[in-house]
Amino acid sequence: MNLRLLAKKSLQSRRSTAILTIFSIAVSVLLLLGVEKIRVNAQSSFANTISGTDLIVGARSGSIQLLLYSVFRMGNATNNISWKSYQDIAQQKGIKWTIPISLGDSHRGFRVMGTSRDYFSVYQYGEKRTLKFSSGVQFEGVFDAVIGAEVANSLNYAIGDEVIISHGTGSTSFSQHKDKPFVISGILKHTGTPVDRTVHVSLAGIEAMHVNWQGAVKKRKVSKALTESNLQPESITAFLVGLDSKIVSFKMQRYINEYSSEPLLAIFPGIALLELWSLMSVAEKALLIISLFVVLASLTGMLAVSLAGLNERRREVAILRSVGASHWHIMGLLVTETVFLTLAGILLGLMLLYSSIWLAQPIIEKNYGLFIPITAPNIRELGMVSMLLATSFIVGLVPAYRAYKNSLADGMSIRS
Repeated sequence: MNLRLLAKKSLQSRRSTAILTIFSIAVSVLLLLGVEKIRVNAQSSFANTISGTDLIVGARSGSIQLLLYSVFRMGNATNNISWKSYQDIAQQKGIKWTIPISLGDSHRGFRVMGTSRDYFSVYQYGEKRTLKFSSGVQFEGVFDAVIGAEVANSLNYAIGDEVIISHGTGSTSFSQHKDKPFVISGILKHTGTPVDRTVHVSLAGIEAMHVNWQGAVKKRKVSKALTESNLQPESITAFLVGLDSKIVSFKMQRYINEYSSEPLLAIFPGIALLELWSLMSVAEKALLIISLFVVLASLTGMLAVSLAGLNERRREVAILRSVGASHWHIMGLLVTETVFLTLAGILLGLMLLYSSIWLAQPIIEKNYGLFIPITAPNIRELGMVSMLLATSFIVGLVPAYRAYKNSLADGMSIRS
């Protein structure tokens, strides 16, 4: 007896129920594998928020705190780094480039970061992707500003618009540098990183803002022209370091951590990013658990449909028994049907998954900076699918056993 052919004919006779069951399983597979792909690529994207940078240096605190304020623009530094120490470290043998960072001001809730022009050519994110301009150019003058894509979209800014920077990092500030407005010279393309939410100005611009200010209090008027030559900073918040060779990474980190002039901390951004991601693993696991519950619900639904349909199929089972089918054949038929439905649901779910990725890929990358590649299922995903298929086999044994318990006489009897 060909169980596959018999199962196919049986399912065709119950086409509507079979299609709904297949679709239910397909949706659960779509959700399960979709969450897994988003999780994996989000973790990869998170780990690549900054790439190509070997060390991040700031005042001595904690690695995560330093990462948060220097890369994610969250929180504040415990202390600044003197400009003299920065220059001394930047001139050490083995250092290829350094990018200074000065934080502490904001614009309508968005962080303002003072940096050097090299930032736009050296800073990398993702798979070593460099910053690109959607319009305009990098800052040249003291009061030029380059804004991220999210700043431009949220505030509807364009090249040439003025930006008034506020003292402090709150969304509302009563201490604004209205006497020294900045002019937008460039707008960066979307990156999906904190760069999108940052207003970039020069270090000279940061100093120029505070020439006639003491803390948050405005003092005297400026009596001389503000140029880069007379606006050298006294201190910065942190700086990024690129090395000539990875071999000297640990040596340079130890040198900076033991720096005698002031207490400093040098961290590897990749390690700190993974450490930070591990703190958010609860939400990651919660998404996976929800997906598993959806799969469980689909399998439970398939089991309920199979058990409910047994009463209608008693006569079919009895006829098969009467023509010589053993109880093993009947059990095999029901299990085969369940596995067929699950396999069809998995295949449809994969088709829906990759179709959805293909359609949503440019939208997700543009709005969230998360690139989800269309790749074959990895070992973990194949393991999930295999577990689903194995579970369906076990689920199929329940109605198969119930069918085995139904006697031939009971199936052939006429009910009143």
